[in-house]
Amino acid sequence: MKKMALYVASAILALSGVASANSQKQDLLIKLAPGFVELEIQGAKVEKLSESWVRVQAPRRMSLQSLEKNPAIEYVQPNYKISLLEDYKIEDPLRRAALAKMLSRNPQLRAAARQDNPAIPDAPQPATGADPLFSKQWGMLDIGVVDGWKVTKGNPEMIVAVIDTGVDYTHEDLLPNLWRNAGEIPDNGIDDDGNGYIDDVIGWDFVTNDNKPYDLAVDSLDGLFKGGNPGHGTHCAGNVAARGDNGKGIAGVAPNVKIMSLRFIGMTGGGTTADAIKSIRYAVDNGAKIMNNSWGSEGEEPGAPENQALRDAVQYAQDKGVLFIAAAGNGHKGVGYDNDTDKLPAYPASYDHDIIISVAALDSNDRLGSFSNWGQKSVDIGAPGVKVYSTTVAQSYSDTVIDKFGFKATWDGTSMAAPHVAGAAALYWSAHPEKSWQDVKAAIIGSARKINALDRKSVSGGKLDVKALMSY
Repeated sequence: MKKMALYVASAILALSGVASANSQKQDLLIKLAPGFVELEIQGAKVEKLSESWVRVQAPRRMSLQSLEKNPAIEYVQPNYKISLLEDYKIEDPLRRAALAKMLSRNPQLRAAARQDNPAIPDAPQPATGADPLFSKQWGMLDIGVVDGWKVTKGNPEMIVAVIDTGVDYTHEDLLPNLWRNAGEIPDNGIDDDGNGYIDDVIGWDFVTNDNKPYDLAVDSLDGLFKGGNPGHGTHCAGNVAARGDNGKGIAGVAPNVKIMSLRFIGMTGGGTTADAIKSIRYAVDNGAKIMNNSWGSEGEEPGAPENQALRDAVQYAQDKGVLFIAAAGNGHKGVGYDNDTDKLPAYPASYDHDIIISVAALDSNDRLGSFSNWGQKSVDIGAPGVKVYSTTVAQSYSDTVIDKFGFKATWDGTSMAAPHVAGAAALYWSAHPEKSWQDVKAAIIGSARKINALDRKSVSGGKLDVKALMSY
């Protein structure tokens, strides 16, 4: 195997999406040609992401043409930004200006800033009792989880990675179901299991590169004004596997399985392709059988290189047999569209990898959410995704992101729909551990309940039906 030292002549790199005009660095992802294992570039920071991909933060004077011609390099692309699919920011400039003025005059309206990286609590003692807020979960009732639980509530050995903004790992209803890395001794400063991460006892934070993937959420008023993460990963995690029958809060679709917490999207609601790749590979390499991916983009940039690095990461998951549940996308400016025909189909949901299950969002009347994408070939199934009740940061539960000053936003999105399917996959696979991922996907699609809203708008033509799935 070869190691290539690369020295590039001075030139200007003009590539859409790489860096702003004032930036001194460009952020690239480079795929090494077969036979090469490392890349050194003078004046650049090089980070290895996988056997064949590296991230390169290099001076802007570097020539793209020189990189593409180098025998060590097979492909060059920007380190594309990736974001949450939902944004609750006020778009009307007049309303935003009025809110900003009010906040400047009344700073006490803002909540106290949350502190990042609280200590990871020990696993709690088992508790029993009915979940008092379960009746608020219209989606769980609608998809028939109660009947599905007659078969199983999930195997504690089944791990679902929530790849998102992190998880409030102190939450009373998530703490009992956190995946715990049995190969790691907490807080000893040693990479006991040799996986490249020190003290990764519940997962990893790829935003701040530490072992505490806490879901650091913006204040709701700042979210209205600036946008950002309202506690997205915590809400998704509750839909997958909030603990059931513990006398607290709610229950997820698979209330006895484990949640692996992975953070690659920060407080502002954005992340990078490089960190998404690291999250996917961590999940695959550390025992997850299913990944929930409630993030993405409205298509790849026209005229720019496709996001081959992310495609290869999804292929890695497929090669290892880890199901990739993906939110189908929330349209253009909140108006859903056809992922099959639109020039900017949402990704990664629209990628053609067989391992992906792409999920549209439905309301309580079996209507497609007005924001939800669809696709007869590229979207597999629908699930509850409008006004979804789940866990939220700081020991809370809600179906409403914010309801202040005449502005109300509920937890709506294909992001909310995907975790229902991730939980259902975990439930079915727990009952049938001998099944392949192909079998699990086929059962989810084959057991879907037909509805008019998804007729000729999805592969299954219907919505998730956990009762039917568990007897499929």
